[in-house]
Parts: sequence; structure tokens; C-alpha cells
Amino acid sequence: MSARVLIVDDDRQIVRLLQSYFERAGMTVFTAYDGEEALHYMRRERPDCVVLDLMMPKRSGWELTRLVRADAHLAATPILMLTARVDDTDKLIGLELGADDYVTKPFNPQEVVARVRAILRRAQWSAQTPPTIFQVGGLRLNAGEHTVTLDGRPVDLTPTEFALLRAMMANPDYAFTRGELIEQALGYDYEGLERTIDSHIKNLRRKIEPDPANPSYIETVVGVGYRLRASPLGEGRQRDAASAGDAL
Repeated sequence: MSARVLIVDDDRQIVRLLQSYFERAGMTVFTAYDGEEALHYMRRERPDCVVLDLMMPKRSGWELTRLVRADAHLAATPILMLTARVDDTDKLIGLELGADDYVTKPFNPQEVVARVRAILRRAQWSAQTPPTIFQVGGLRLNAGEHTVTLDGRPVDLTPTEFALLRAMMANPDYAFTRGELIEQALGYDYEGLERTIDSHIKNLRRKIEPDPANPSYIETVVGVGYRLRASPLGEGRQRDAASAGDAL
């Protein structure tokens, strides 16, 4: 069964160009020309991936991404953002809102197809991975079911966030460089802009940390990158408090 891709851009020439390349790659394509129409298609057709322009009428790409990530039925839909802005800040904002990747205009349509294929492979790989359960403190990841819970409560992650968390939970206390996280979790280079990993880590912390400003799980390793603690800080504090109580 071919992948189903929704292309959203108010530039009809870009939409036609991308549509031809995706259809040539054997994918089923839906098209929309503003954010409101795109949201309608997503709710009705449930595409496997969305290629989304940032600057659009009615609803911007940023607003649409925010709505999708807040909708339980759509939250896991992979999103590739298209942006004409060259400022890294705009790209990072999109990633922090939950986009899985981005491509800057002008772009090579073959690269856009390749990026979408990589996103779909990650989602398919996660779904087909033999049941493997990782548990660190109150954080539990079931790779087979593609679920994450924190103290028994479900946590909704994007495919990219899930892949990053799985890589770190499979290697607790290992200090990953940003390049290693890209290679292990994403499988390709973000055009050398490793700062995008920082945005995804920020999103992960916002979802799994009791206090994102003082993370218990994902630690920043200065000069290296990130690691997931095998013993979250909260557990250590709880053990210390229990020991103090016993001493009294």
C-alpha cells in the first residue's frame, strides 16, 4: 500500500512540482492551498505524512502544527516543514512546535521526497520493531507498541521525538554527541545544523520532565551533547530523603 502524503502550500506551482515527484515515487498525494483546507484533509484522510509550508493564508504552518500536535487523533502525524526563511530561528521554532524535519526554499524536489521517505521509514521501523520495553525511573517506552508513559500516564511524542528517546533509553548514561543522535535516531544529517537536535530535546524535556528547567532524565553534557540518566535525579533525591527519615 503506497504512502499517502498531503502537500500544503499556497504556491500552486510548488504544489504541482512536488505532486509530480511524489506520484513518480509511487505515493498517493493530496493537496491543499491554505491551513484551513489542510486541517480538513488531515482529519478526513489521515495522511501518513504532511509537507507543510510555513507562510500560508487562514492558518500558518506554525499554527497548523500546533493544532495537529494538540489533537490526540493527529498528534503522531509526521510533518516536514517548507520554509522560505533562511533564519535558523524560524526553523528551530517549527521544530520546537513538533515538526519532524524541514527543508529550505528553494529546494530540490528529490530531496523533499527523500526526506519524507526517511520520516516514513522511521515511523514504519518503530511500528515493526519487536516488542522491546525500556524502563528508566517512571519513564517507560514500549518500542513494539510505539508508546511512552510517565508514571503510568501516556506521553504523546512525534516520530522524531520517539526515535531520539528510544536511542537514549537503549543506552542509559551514554553521552551522545548531537551527530550520534542524528545518525542513530534519524539516519541522516540535518544539513549540518546539529542545533535542530537541541529543539527536539527541548520538546522531549517539556513532555517528560517534572521540571524542564532542571531535568531529571535528559542531562546536557557540556561540550558533548546529551545523555539519559539511568537513575533520574528525582529518584536519588527520594532515596536520600528516605534515608534521612530512617536515620531519624
